[in-house]
Amino acid sequence: MSQTILESEFHIINNTGRWMTEIYDNDFTPLKQVVETLVKATRCTFEEANTEAWEAQTFGKAAVYFGSFEECSSVASALEIIFVKTCVRKEWGD
Repeated sequence: MSQTILESEFHIINNTGRWMTEIYDNDFTPLKQVVETLVKATRCTFEEANTEAWEAQTFGKAAVYFGSFEECSSVASALEIIFVKTCVRKEWGD
């Protein structure tokens, strides 16, 4: 089963500020399932989820959600159920 990667021990202790959830491409989770799960987990549009899934498939990874540590962890958990590898880390430039 997939496991969330956390950026560092410091950030886990200091989980304030904006965080992001990234997903990574894999060869076994159907694209349709990834898109449907993104829509449910992040409450984004089908078009946005499709773009993010395409980005992960094309570039190997994609940022799919920005918010609190707890929100990002929840999104990561929903995606891990369908065996998508995720990473929860501080937002860009922090």
